[in-house]
Amino acid sequence: MDTPVSAFAVYSTNKKPKKQKNKKKKQKNAKSPKALTNNLDNITLINKAKKLKLTLKKSKDTKKKLLKKKKALGALINGISENKMNNSPNKRNTSISESEEIPNLIHAPNQINNFEEKSDEDTVCSDNCNFEFTPVQTDSAEEGLKAFGWMIAPYNPEEFLNQVWEKKPLHISRNKRNYYKEIISTPIIDQMLRKDNIQFTKNIDITSYVNEKRETHNPEGRAHPYLVWDYYVNGCSIRLLNPQTYIPKLHLLNATLQEFFNSFVGANAYLTPPDSQGFAPHYDDIEAFILQAEGKKHWRIYKPRNDEETLPRVSSKNFNQNEIGDPILEVTLEAGDLLYFPRGFIHQGVTIEGEHSLHVTVSMYQKHSWADLLEKLVPAALQMAINENIELRRGLPFDIYDNFGLVNSDINTPRRKEIEDIIRTLFDKIKKHLPIDEAVDQMNKNYQHDALPPVLTDLEKSVTVYSDNDVVMKDGKIDNRIEIGLDTKIRLLRKNILRMVSEDRIRIYYYVDNSLEYHGNELPYLEIEEDLAPAIENLIVSYPQYVAVEDLDVPNDSDKMQVVDALWSRGLIMAEFPLEIVED
Repeated sequence: MDTPVSAFAVYSTNKKPKKQKNKKKKQKNAKSPKALTNNLDNITLINKAKKLKLTLKKSKDTKKKLLKKKKALGALINGISENKMNNSPNKRNTSISESEEIPNLIHAPNQINNFEEKSDEDTVCSDNCNFEFTPVQTDSAEEGLKAFGWMIAPYNPEEFLNQVWEKKPLHISRNKRNYYKEIISTPIIDQMLRKDNIQFTKNIDITSYVNEKRETHNPEGRAHPYLVWDYYVNGCSIRLLNPQTYIPKLHLLNATLQEFFNSFVGANAYLTPPDSQGFAPHYDDIEAFILQAEGKKHWRIYKPRNDEETLPRVSSKNFNQNEIGDPILEVTLEAGDLLYFPRGFIHQGVTIEGEHSLHVTVSMYQKHSWADLLEKLVPAALQMAINENIELRRGLPFDIYDNFGLVNSDINTPRRKEIEDIIRTLFDKIKKHLPIDEAVDQMNKNYQHDALPPVLTDLEKSVTVYSDNDVVMKDGKIDNRIEIGLDTKIRLLRKNILRMVSEDRIRIYYYVDNSLEYHGNELPYLEIEEDLAPAIENLIVSYPQYVAVEDLDVPNDSDKMQVVDALWSRGLIMAEFPLEIVED
């Protein structure tokens, strides 16, 4: 179903409009949705979008190379290098139709039909000032697929996953230098350094790679822009280790993608001066998508050296050139291009004469293989089999040391074969106890801890605990108090926002309160009684459809309200319409 809201296409401003002072009469939300309050006013979104676009367009003409003088750094931060790219010859391998639109990550169409921009005096409505409210209907997994489709366009996502994913590198050339510009840029990085407490080693690395020697030059303390840009001007590369923590657009992209991949989606960003290289050849333990935002970078990709290094579970050491052979792909990325390579593919990138490079590496599927599932599955199965099979608890044969071990590894005796058969038979008993459901739940529990918190639109906030209600007035009176009723229809905030796991008790783990820093806080959970679990199951299996509270599969109304209040207060569910205001 087509909907007016996309979790990827809208980024909500933090600026709050003034509150309405008029009171609204109590209404049944299932029958007659009440008017929206001003916290859904999208004028602030429009203004912020215009302001950002004006900032990004500021530039001055220059033809001097970036490392000739320190003032070239200021040119880089203010986007002057864009003019340089505009005036240079554009040689491309593949072109994409200019009709293919780049999603605007700030502004989306108004969420209210017939909505017009109003002055502050016009924002206070009378009782008959109503808007038609359109409920949120998006499916977060589908939104993640849309975001992925945009990231790799024009390549078809289904073809990519079937033919390219985990198999081979892919280069996408676009002739659209601004394709990833709103995700990250040098002005955005400069602003981040100025307004946020960015720390060397924790958030940023200063690196160099000269004469096949990789070095890190991190001082201690905060990475003030003066010091960072001084390193850059002197030929060092800048690596941002968790830019999604401080760059909202990158947070939005990654939080949207993770809903489709069911895996933590992280990012590193790399700013490299002209004629330099920041890192030695190596391979990673993640699926890597290189999004070239500015400038150019020349890449060499090498196939895994052997089967053991194909789809590895850990990253490699730094290699020398004589260890990696010849590249299987050599390409120069220009702004707007994408390069993908699976984990295990050795890679190195170097800037070219007169061109800096800024790219972000979007990564996923770290420690997300069959092997990682089996590491949880096999020990649990072994313990269950031990408890139920006396054969596994019998003592070892007296002569096992005489037939096995390093000294005996080359012998082939009837007794050795006999003991081997016993061990294989015992292992078959373990396979019968594989707790696959429990192990998958534990894998998803890890995901709940890894995941980024969701980015909510203003529309979503208005139908969640994050709405502007329960305001304490100066005289101590609580105004705009809202209430969930049995006829209120609800659904999960995101498809993967929680996981119900059976441990010593039934626990619901969720990521809505996660820190923007990876594992920045403990994984929260909610414990419930077993007879309340069907209500959670109702919400999980019915997503993205709404379910009336009274239709939840639990014994009585008080239990239904208990479950819903617990989920609502933690921000895990949304209502179909803004909740009723209670007249005290």
